Amino acid sequence: MSRYLKLVDFEIKRFLKIYLVLVGVTIVSQLLGVIFTSKNYLNLANEMMYKEMLSKETFLQQYGSFSFLQVTQTTWFVGPIALCIVTLLIYVFFIWYRDWFGKNTFIYRLLMLPTARLNVYLAKATTIFLFVLGLVSIQLILLPIENNILQLIIPTDLRTDLATAEIINSFYYLAILFPYSFTEFLIYYGLGFMAVFVVFTSILFERSFRLKGVVLGVLYGGFSLLILFSPVLIDGLILVNFFYPLEIFLLSCLMAVIVTAMSIWLSNYLLKNKIRV
Repeated sequence: MSRYLKLVDFEIKRFLKIYLVLVGVTIVSQLLGVIFTSKNYLNLANEMMYKEMLSKETFLQQYGSFSFLQVTQTTWFVGPIALCIVTLLIYVFFIWYRDWFGKNTFIYRLLMLPTARLNVYLAKATTIFLFVLGLVSIQLILLPIENNILQLIIPTDLRTDLATAEIINSFYYLAILFPYSFTEFLIYYGLGFMAVFVVFTSILFERSFRLKGVVLGVLYGGFSLLILFSPVLIDGLILVNFFYPLEIFLLSCLMAVIVTAMSIWLSNYLLKNKIRV
C-alpha cells in the first residue's frame, strides 16, 4: 500500500504545475466574469433609468432582473470548466504516452520498480480521479463566493438571489459535476472512472501489440460499450419491455462493475505478460 501511495504522490507531482495553472485560470476567469457581467448589467440599468428615463418597473419588465444564471451562460464561467475537462481528457492519454515517448523511455524504469506493475496502473487512474475531484471541489467553493460578489455589486431590487443548490440544478452540466445525491455521485463518477479504466486498457493493448493493438483497443472499447448497454439492448430488441426500469438500472450498474473489473484484470495481464522491460 505504501508503494502504491508513493506512486500516486509521484504522479500528482508530475502534473501539479499544469494543474495549478488550471485552478488559477478557473478562479481568475470566473471572478472576473462575475464582476464584468454584473457591471455591464448595472451600467445598462443606469443608462436606461437615468438617460432613457425608464422607471425601474419598466426596466425590469423589459430586461428582467439579474441573477447568477446569467453569469453561468458566459464564456468567462463556462470556458475554464471546458478547458479543465479537455485538459484532463488529454491527460488520460498523456499520462501513459509521456512515459513511453519522453526522455529515456521512463516507463521501463517505472515498471522495474520493486512493486506490482498493477500499482502503476492504479496509481495513474487514482491520480486522474483525484484531479477531477479537486477541480470539482474548487468549483463548489467558488460558487457561493461568486454569488456573494454578485450580491455586493447588484442592488437588491434589481437582482434575483439564488442559493448554490438552485444554481447547480438550473444547468445540466453543473448538475452532473455536482450530483444532488450520493447515488447520483456514484453513477456519474463511477461511469467516468470506468471510462478511464477502459481507455487505459486500450492504451496498453496498443503498447503491447502496436498496430494490431490499435485495432484491439478500439474493439475493446466497443465491446465494453456493448456490455454496458446490454440490458437496455436486450430489453429493447430481444425481451421487449421485459424488465422494469429499476431492474434495467441495477443490471446496468452490474455491467459497469463487470467492465471495470475486466479492464483491471486485462491491464494487469498485459502489464505482466505482454509489455517487456
